[in-house]
Amino acid sequence: MAQKPSIPKGTRDFSPMEMAKRNYIFDTIKQVYQLYGFQQIETPAMETLGTLMGKYGEEGDKLLFKVLNSGDYLAKIDDEELKERNSLHLAAKLCEKGLRYDLTVPFARYVVMHREELQLPFKRYQMQPVWRADRPQKGRYREFWQFDGDIVGSDSLLNEVELMQIVDTVFSRFGVRVLIKINNRKILSGIAEVIGAADKIVDITVAIDKLDKIGLENVNAELREDGLSDEQIEKLQPIITLEGSNDEKLQTIAEVLKDSETGMKGVEETRFILNTLKTLSNLNNQIQLDLTLARGLNYYTGAIFEVKALDVQIGSILGGGRYDNLTGIFGMPGISGVGISFGIDRIFDVLNALDCYPKEAVVGTQLLFINFGEKETAYCLPFVAQARIACIRTEIFPDAAKMKKQMSYANAKEIPFVALAGENEMAQGKLTLKNMTTGEQTLVTPEELIAQIK
Repeated sequence: MAQKPSIPKGTRDFSPMEMAKRNYIFDTIKQVYQLYGFQQIETPAMETLGTLMGKYGEEGDKLLFKVLNSGDYLAKIDDEELKERNSLHLAAKLCEKGLRYDLTVPFARYVVMHREELQLPFKRYQMQPVWRADRPQKGRYREFWQFDGDIVGSDSLLNEVELMQIVDTVFSRFGVRVLIKINNRKILSGIAEVIGAADKIVDITVAIDKLDKIGLENVNAELREDGLSDEQIEKLQPIITLEGSNDEKLQTIAEVLKDSETGMKGVEETRFILNTLKTLSNLNNQIQLDLTLARGLNYYTGAIFEVKALDVQIGSILGGGRYDNLTGIFGMPGISGVGISFGIDRIFDVLNALDCYPKEAVVGTQLLFINFGEKETAYCLPFVAQARIACIRTEIFPDAAKMKKQMSYANAKEIPFVALAGENEMAQGKLTLKNMTTGEQTLVTPEELIAQIK
């Protein structure tokens, strides 16, 4: 007996229903990006290892999927090297390419390679799968999708405002209530500076970023392990646990950071973004200044964002922020940008939990014509064509099978309407239309059939 096929761990198949739901998510986000003037790009699944290596830290390098050179990939390896079994050395000789780890580094490479063709500021969105050789577990996959939007080549804070509008619009269209959190890395740098731990900014932000997951006591313990004194940790407490309105928080933090030029710059940037958003009457979701928001990636240099669903217990469903030197890793310094990344898989789970998918988004075929035989099929085929011209998703059952089998097919695919034509219908130039939800049957002309379904 042949062995049952399988797929690699950490990857998934998606059923037609799941794909309908995912496409609804993709299409909704795409439409909003386009509304704001963003343009789509794609980059190859494979990049050279020269592009990928060294951009994600030592841990990230280990998680890169490397692709064997084509042809005789052992040709340049001698027996001595094979005996040494030095995997890093061998990988460097056996592999010149790797699967992309995220969309940001390929985007930076794209901007450098196509700089002369781009009109700055360049507003790009990109939706493609990425791969990480991570240990698969619930909610963590080796192959998953990212959906990024970035504006590069402009320092204006209006870009941050616009991205927050995009976030609000997308989740409003999904019918999902969210909390949009905002902070600024300059504020965090200023805090590290005023407590006398400027060299510990990375350790402080990484620890603070875990507050929701591990709690205040464990964050303080981690800060202690990172070398902060009890006095410095004590100074951080009012900042970490700060409460009140956005304006009250900014007022308090401005007082704390009055002697830090960097910190005050972060306060002013945040105040501009929040005040500008306050003037927009069409925002549906709350925007909250959260000084514990740090975001793990060290390349963020200004505003940082995170989005949480309010009605489902799940991690962040969007993250992003301002970076000053996206392309510096490829020898072209000075191109600033700001971007966001939608967590497609988590958004999928949220919409499933809240049952937020519009029926029309997940219904495939809308109308099925029953096949009673050659004569009846010949009569129905012009009407099938008419329905499709009217943009009704239509099938005709290919075989003259038993009625029960054809109706079971319609039920299994959740097709809402079925059309039948026997001798009586053909004699009158009409069709019987059955509503599969209510069970109601009506005799209709082809024009009436289209009007009822539309």
